[in-house]
Amino acid sequence: MVHAAAASGSGNGFTTILFLLLLFGVVYFLMIRPQQKRRREALNMQNTLGPGDQIVTIGGLHGTVVSIDDDVASLEVAPGVVLKFARPAIARVLPKAEPVADADDVPVEDEPVVVDEPVVEDSTADTRKKD
Repeated sequence: MVHAAAASGSGNGFTTILFLLLLFGVVYFLMIRPQQKRRREALNMQNTLGPGDQIVTIGGLHGTVVSIDDDVASLEVAPGVVLKFARPAIARVLPKAEPVADADDVPVEDEPVVVDEPVVEDSTADTRKKD
């Protein structure tokens, strides 16, 4: 009888340890691993910054990178206004804008000719109140 109670107690301890390991595995794959991936992507983005890149800081400030030092990025936020930010404060790089073609460079296609058609009077009765 003592032997049966000891066997059931050790099985209960094993399932508890197995449950804790399973719980840690779920937490790792749902929380820790994606956070590490986002951090790696942010570091890669910050390391590839160069002058002329349009960026947005974590505070929402838009600017153009003027120069990059070790941990400091100089941003031009308005003509002649250069601010210094910590490199980790840069949240994202905006995509480069494609140059807009001039109106003179766009080929003009032949437009179809529209013939003026006679105006047809509406034959429905006007039921609105007249003043």
